[in-house]
Amino acid sequence: MGDPAGIGPEICVKAVSSSEVSDVCTPLLIGNIEILRTAANGLESDIKFSTDNSSNAFHVVNAHDDVSNLLPGVESGNTGRAAAKSIETAVDLWKSHKIDAIATAPISKNALAMAGYEFPGHTEFLAHLTGSKRVGMSFFGGDLRVVLLSTHLSLKDAIEKVKTSALVELIPFASRELEKFLGRKPKLAVAGLNPHASENGMFGNEERDEIIPAIEECSQKHSIDVSGPYSADTVFLRGHRGEFDAVIALYHDQATIAVKSLAFGSAVNVTLGLPLIRTSVDHGTAFDIAGKGVADASSMIAAIRLAAELVKTKER
Repeated sequence: MGDPAGIGPEICVKAVSSSEVSDVCTPLLIGNIEILRTAANGLESDIKFSTDNSSNAFHVVNAHDDVSNLLPGVESGNTGRAAAKSIETAVDLWKSHKIDAIATAPISKNALAMAGYEFPGHTEFLAHLTGSKRVGMSFFGGDLRVVLLSTHLSLKDAIEKVKTSALVELIPFASRELEKFLGRKPKLAVAGLNPHASENGMFGNEERDEIIPAIEECSQKHSIDVSGPYSADTVFLRGHRGEFDAVIALYHDQATIAVKSLAFGSAVNVTLGLPLIRTSVDHGTAFDIAGKGVADASSMIAAIRLAAELVKTKER
């Protein structure tokens, strides 16, 4: 349920109450039953929760018991610790084959740090817990799938990361991981960095010097179906329309502006490279509206539904 001071408890209650979720899986809530009951009461919902897996209530695993001083909208070391315990419990349940996948509500990087954890977010935390050496961020928004070369960096630093070596490492990784989810080899497109993908060097040389050599090497030496670079102002729409299975984005906002413009509310964050399936909402904790009953649960519902869909794909 993410950070208990954010909108996580509310959107989890709304999600498991939805037939869109119950139609595709049996949800197990990980967090704290009292916080979830408080969220349900605030929504005037008659949903029932139980820690003993009773048939007429939603099963909750209490990952943390100390709910004192946990107030909606107020992040602290206690809320960060509670979020971390939920993540650790989820991985333990997966390792013991009690759950098939994890869908995460948002956490606060600041609260996690206040609790003494050095991980900047879910992805790095889950990589540590599962011993994963290489993980990557991607977004699924309907037919649009985007894999990121870099995530939370300044634009200046992100541009400096656009190197042949980085792309030659990322493109095979993305192809391999997406094949697990799609059940077939994906068709990849690489976005350009500069306007109009530099227009043959008129607006920059990164495409010529770094991106094209990487695409050629991956295509010729690794037999990956990858092409580009394509102008970033159209390639995401082309991916959304099904021309490509996924687009390689070169920096954070190049990906997220496209995803949130084309699939806001239905886009899902998918972590590549983990041994388990992990999906997440595409938004933050929204402390400013926590506890007010107005949070939109559509991304949480989409995350759970996609997790269930990916489980079935892997089982085939």
